[in-house]
Amino acid sequence: MTIKKDSSGHRSIEVEVEVPGTPEEVWKAIATGPGISSWFVPSTVEEKVDGEAKSNFGPGMESVGKVKVWSPPGKLEIETVEESGKVATEWIVEARAGGTCVVRVVHRWFAETDDWDQQFEGHGEGWKAFFRILRLYLTHFSGEPCSQIQLTGFGAEPKSAVWASMFGLLGLTNPAVGTRIVTDPAALSFAGIVERTGESAYPEELLLRLDAPTHGIAHLFAMPMGGQVLLSIRFFLYGPEAAAVAAQVEPSWQAWIAHNFPMVLPGSTNC
Repeated sequence: MTIKKDSSGHRSIEVEVEVPGTPEEVWKAIATGPGISSWFVPSTVEEKVDGEAKSNFGPGMESVGKVKVWSPPGKLEIETVEESGKVATEWIVEARAGGTCVVRVVHRWFAETDDWDQQFEGHGEGWKAFFRILRLYLTHFSGEPCSQIQLTGFGAEPKSAVWASMFGLLGLTNPAVGTRIVTDPAALSFAGIVERTGESAYPEELLLRLDAPTHGIAHLFAMPMGGQVLLSIRFFLYGPEAAAVAAQVEPSWQAWIAHNFPMVLPGSTNC
């Protein structure tokens, strides 16, 4: 991921994806709370200039920003204040022939040093992963009601060992793209078609199109964080029955992740 820099210290990073849908359909997916929550993280947006925009990445990880540009169905800009300073995130929707649109996200910020460049490069790689979910959502589930389940676990490095441990508990071995997998019902009970596995440089990722416990998408990945390995499992369940299914399975799924992959606080030991 290439960061653009100028002599004044202004920086930017840009990621784009082509997705199916009209500009209005795509705008709903990237600029409204229900739409964003259907493929990204639980989010709310006050749909106006100076409106508040929130995204919840997990316990203690909420991003709060202000809408600076609201121009449907083409352009949205949100400003957040992060450790690196003010960051402007611009969303652009451009129609293409054949019933598709290009979605482009651009992060812009000012920095006197390169200290934050690696973090923003990571943002860019993260958008690539979430854009794959966006494309899958707009292809198969556009506009359907969504209920999201976020599971967050932790383990000791290396991340490859945490990933292998989770796969073992789920009863999975080397899933191949295009095949249908079914997990061990004693763990997290779900099934679906493998849409993507991680690349050789980053193998700890799995993207599924679910058919059980209902229709939806599952995205699993592992990444280093704070001296531990963060294990993220997100389920996007769609359709009129999604809320009921989520309410039924989430308590046991949260208990499973907390039991098998608990956070270890500094200075503590596992018993």
